[in-house]
Formats: sequence, C-alpha cells, structure tokens
Amino acid sequence: MQILFIGDVFGSPGRKIVREHVHHLVETNKAELLVINVENAAGGFGVTPAICEEFFELGADVLTTGNHVWDKKEIGDYLESGMKNGSFARRVLRPANYPATAPGSGHYEGVTRSGVPYAVMNLQGRVFMVHNDCPFRTADRLLGQTKAKVVLVDMHAEATSEKIAMGWYLDGRVTAVLGTHTHVATADTRVLPNGTAYQTDVGMSGPHDSVIGVEKEQVLARFLTSMPNRFDAARGDVRLNGVIIDCDPQTGRARDIQRIVLGH
Repeated sequence: MQILFIGDVFGSPGRKIVREHVHHLVETNKAELLVINVENAAGGFGVTPAICEEFFELGADVLTTGNHVWDKKEIGDYLESGMKNGSFARRVLRPANYPATAPGSGHYEGVTRSGVPYAVMNLQGRVFMVHNDCPFRTADRLLGQTKAKVVLVDMHAEATSEKIAMGWYLDGRVTAVLGTHTHVATADTRVLPNGTAYQTDVGMSGPHDSVIGVEKEQVLARFLTSMPNRFDAARGDVRLNGVIIDCDPQTGRARDIQRIVLGH
C-alpha cells in the first residue's frame, strides 16, 4: 500500500503547485491514501473552509494542521460542523493534544478505496511552543482506541529533538511519523528498525525563494528592527515537498519511504 503525504502548503503558490502535481503523483505511485498539511494554505497563515474543500476536491483523504490552525476565525465552526454531521470537515484535523474543548478532533479513522482501514493522528510539540497536553501520552491514548494497523502521525513541532523522540517512541506502533512546521526539509528520511517510516520535517510546498515562505525583505526588517510588520507569502522558486511511503496493509509496517521534491 502506498501513502502520499504532502508537506506544509504555504499560501496560493503552494496550493497552485499541489494542484499541478497531485493527480500525477497519486496515479504514478498508485497512492491509496493522500494526506496534506494545510495549516498555512490561506495566505501563509491558517486555512479556510473553502480551501479545505478545494483540497478534498483534489482527492485528499485527510488534512492535517498545526499551531496556525486557528488563524482564520471561521475554521472553528467548520471543524465543529464536521464533528456534528460527519461531513468532509471531520477529516480536517487540529492537533489532538489541544484541550478537549477546542473545536474539532486530532484523530481520524477511515477506509481506503480498496478497503484498507487507516488512521491519521495530528500531534503538536511543546518545546518552544504552546504547552498543550503531552503529545506522547496523547499518542498512547489514541493508539489504545485505534483499530487500524495503518497509522500515519503528523508531528507538528519546532524542536528536532522532540520529533525524533516521537519517532523512536512510536517505532513499530505506527506506520509513519512525519514532522511538519519548520518548512525546511530534513535529510533523515528512513524506516526505523521496527518498521516506522520517519522524517524530521517533510518540508514546505510553497515559495522557497523566501524565509520559510514569507518575503525575505519583510522577515529581514523584523529581525533588524524588532518592529512588527506585515508578512506576505513570497512567490519565487515554488516547490512541492512530500514523501511516498510503501507499507504492508496487514501489519501497518513501512517497507520504504522516499522524498518527493517537484517544481513547476
């Protein structure tokens, strides 16, 4: 079984390059499960219901997010609507270790078109980020409730140490632990000893002639003056970053993981 995961989509340039490549990637790799991180898909900060629906129309099975999920106020009601009526909005995840009172859910279980049960889990780190519930204990709790063997974890975190620790902690218990948030792809793509595919950060699908997606001059002004200023999504050198994972649908163990980097 093949799983396609696309890293943090940043603004309209990121959405455009995903539209350009996603169907070819799914067909070429015979991907049965498509998961996309969309937390920065709306202008580089947050995501809207309309953009979520756009990704579902492209064939996404599950959308993950992170700490910017709340940046567009309308997303809260959208996530709650999915919990109440079972619409596609149920497949948009916010980190599972937010308080239970937060809108939406951080865990989704479904079945692929060929009948393979799967689960997707969204977690957020606590190092250099908001101190939510422990992502490690949250993972334990959710795995205790999960029936599927194929389980993909989006670990949205700042610190590489926390992401790597999660990879080792879940090795052999999930199919993949994939890091998001820093927008810079790491070179440690591998299958861990007990069968969990891992990469510390899958990288950004968006403008790479930038500072993690934002116009360089705006970020430099912030660093040089310490004054608040507007951040806009950059436009140059747009690339799609992702991974394709081959796993055994019966055991959930990964057999291979390969990085994907595509431009226009």
